[in-house]
Formats: sequence, C-alpha cells, structure tokens
Amino acid sequence: MRAVGDSALGISEIVLGGNVFGWTADTAASFDILNAYVGAGGNSIDLADSYPHWAPGCTGGESEAIVGEWMADRGNRDDLVIATKVGKFPGNYGLTQEQITSGLEGSLRRLRTDYVDLYYCHLDDEQTPLEETLETLAGHVEAGRIRAIAASNYSSARLQAALDTSDRLGLPRFVAVQPQYSLVVRDEFEGPLAELCAREGLACLPFWPLAAGFLTGKYTSSDVEGAARGRHVEAFFTARNWRILDLVRAIAEQYGVAPTTVAVAWLLARPGVTAPVASVSRTAQLPALMAAKGLTLDPADVTRLNEVSAT
Repeated sequence: MRAVGDSALGISEIVLGGNVFGWTADTAASFDILNAYVGAGGNSIDLADSYPHWAPGCTGGESEAIVGEWMADRGNRDDLVIATKVGKFPGNYGLTQEQITSGLEGSLRRLRTDYVDLYYCHLDDEQTPLEETLETLAGHVEAGRIRAIAASNYSSARLQAALDTSDRLGLPRFVAVQPQYSLVVRDEFEGPLAELCAREGLACLPFWPLAAGFLTGKYTSSDVEGAARGRHVEAFFTARNWRILDLVRAIAEQYGVAPTTVAVAWLLARPGVTAPVASVSRTAQLPALMAAKGLTLDPADVTRLNEVSAT
C-alpha cells in the first residue's frame, strides 16, 4: 500500500478506475470486476459523480451507485479507499459552495456511505474564488465527510495558487493530483507539474495509463469503428505512438507478459508516480493490469522506452 501525500490513506499500487461501471460493464460485470480486483489485493476505486453521463441512457452517478450497491452487498466499505470527484456533473458544473455541497451529498447517497476517502475537484473553476472552494471543502473535512482533498485537470500555476491559499488560510491542502500520463502522453505531468508535486509533497495518480486502451495493443487502425472508446483511441494513432506500441509489444514478448503489463510497469517506476488509475471492462483484462505490480523492467528496456517516447 502507498501513502497519498501527507494523508494516512493507504492506496493500492494500482487504482481501479470506475468510469466503465454502467457503461461498458453492466452491474453484474462490474460486480465481477470489483470482486476480482479486491481478490487480487486491490483496495482503491476511483470514481466521479459524473460517470458515465456520456453513455447511452446514463445521466451521471451510475458508476457510484453500482459501487455503492456492491459495497453494501459485501459490507466492506471500511476496507476500501474510495475516491470520487465533483465539478463536472451535467447541470452542476463548477466548484462553488453550493455545487460542492450538492455534489458531495449526491455522491454519498449513491455510494451509501457517510464519507469519501479522497475527494477531487474534477476540473478547475476559475470563475469561483479559490477561497470559496477550499473553505467549502474544509468544512466537509472537519465534518468527517471527506478524509483528504485532491485536484484533477489543474494547471501547475493554479495548483500552486490553491496550495498557497490553503496555507495562507490554514485550510486542508490538496494531497494529490490526477493528470493524464502514459508512455504516449508524457508532457502533461513531466516538467512543471512533476516539479511542483515533488516540491510540495503531492501524490500523482495518473489517469489513462494505457491511453484509453491504445497501449493494450488490441486496437488497429481498422478496428476502432463502433468501439466504445473508439474516438479516444483513434486520437493516439500517430506514427510516433505506433513506434512506442511496437516497442512495448516487443518488450512484452521478451518478458512473456501482455503489453498492458509493460506499459503500466513503466509508469509505476516513474519518479513521482504514486499509483496509476486504470479501468477494465471484463475480469479477463484484470490479471495483465495487476501483474504490473510485480514486473521490474531491466534498466536497458526502461531506457529504450524512455527514448522512443521522448519526442
């Protein structure tokens, strides 16, 4: 288990992304995935109040409701680290006092719990003063509804401003950030944001470590039509990224593992990364993901991956 920032939260080396629940995984499949993940030693689930509002027939909150039903069925809430987010729910975009309080109440109701372990601001709201956002979050922390707070989709400048505001007012600080980070997208974290995290002691829990599935190697330029993640995956179809994937496949074959395992193992070993957030739509996809915890890549292979993905 790994700590998150200065908090006492102990999360798994791999956090299970819950955005697929109610979308590409129905309730029964979601329960199977959750059971298998916990059975493999995982304890951390990443959600948002808006997941999966983009899916046909969904309005947002379905993923939380599925996890809430599963926790109630198993009676295992206190064994888990539950993260969810506020700020992007359809009709409740933003981080005002009212929007945060309404969003949190909805999440707690759907999750059937009275607290969230890690609560993210899902998207920076530059129209709302940082003081209002942070003071509202502080009130919920004091009331025991939130154990720790975090930020997603913040620039390094705005994240620093938020930390400075917390320090100035004596409020809880963000303890973690969630940027996109993978072999094919390195520049969103590496550089100013990584330097800020190191300087301020923030954990990095990156999303899309497999680039929406591109780094699993299961997609080709001809088979994304009709796929649930098709438009996201297709955005990664560049000559550079195919070269990266070719090397990932070659190294995976060398180790006798899946490309997924190599891509996530590389990320787990990156400076500043606490735990990647990754989702699966079927239990059969989980072993390759969880195997990354036990794979130590040879330094020469790490160098090859670093070089092919550097430009």
